[in-house]
Amino acid sequence: MSGPVPLATRAALASVATACFLLALKGYAAWSTGSVAMLGSLADTALDLVASCVTLYGVHLATIPADHDHRYGHGKAEALAALFQVALISVSAVGIAWEAIGAFSARAPAQNAGTGIGVSIAAIVVTLALVAYQRRIIAATGSVAVGADSVHYQSDLLLNGSVIVALVLDQLLHVRGADPVFGVLIALWLAWGALHSAGTAIDLLMDKEWPVAERDRLIALIADHPDLRGLHDIRTRRSGTRDFVQFHMYVAPEMTVADAHEVMDSVEDRIKAAFPNTEILIHLDPGWLLDAANPLIEPDVIAEAKARG
Repeated sequence: MSGPVPLATRAALASVATACFLLALKGYAAWSTGSVAMLGSLADTALDLVASCVTLYGVHLATIPADHDHRYGHGKAEALAALFQVALISVSAVGIAWEAIGAFSARAPAQNAGTGIGVSIAAIVVTLALVAYQRRIIAATGSVAVGADSVHYQSDLLLNGSVIVALVLDQLLHVRGADPVFGVLIALWLAWGALHSAGTAIDLLMDKEWPVAERDRLIALIADHPDLRGLHDIRTRRSGTRDFVQFHMYVAPEMTVADAHEVMDSVEDRIKAAFPNTEILIHLDPGWLLDAANPLIEPDVIAEAKARG
């Protein structure tokens, strides 16, 4: 049976193959129609190819175990690769916007609308098939990298649809200026995508906490253990396809070291069952350290998390 790594790699390879096919198809359509909107879609597909290649590399790199020089693994390489993609997307968005603005004046109208529309419909069909396949892989593996790649391809469905509308308005309905307008809109869409990707990559590099709902579920899960007297200093972060959790937990002071570690193992098993692919670090504290005046204790956080969870 194939494990998560082979499945995620297959999804990344499918993305690369799809991007190569669409790049050739849209390259011909952009050359034959002269459409700025199609040119924008072509540029986005070229970026898809880069993104898919980076995803393929990132999926491979993220599976490399921690080593002597990288004790927390290699997950942050995905964030660095994402920032590289952001730079490419930003340059492309500026180029497409420049071409579209220039197309408002002294420009021959787009030609061969049928070719452009046909290519865009083919692109939509192929992209839908890829996204459906990616969803199956994400459900089986939970791969964050493949999930991000899938979101990018879902946005392509809108871009291909906008190309069809632009060509129909510009050439078939003779609404002059529609094609460059959609070219500008596509450039803005690319810029927005670059901004969103940059934010996600920076959050990963800055070790941002898990989303509130996930963190609340984690706290409620830990606090529900019958032998737990309290917990504090809960920290979470994400690195590539792996999650990290660390916290202090209080147990009864009369417990032996062996019994305390059994409780800790039980808590770890609970967390791993609810949050697979998570690395856990727990510091045990005896209950006599439990002090209501201790600012590190989080009873309110625990209560609120249980209520929401």
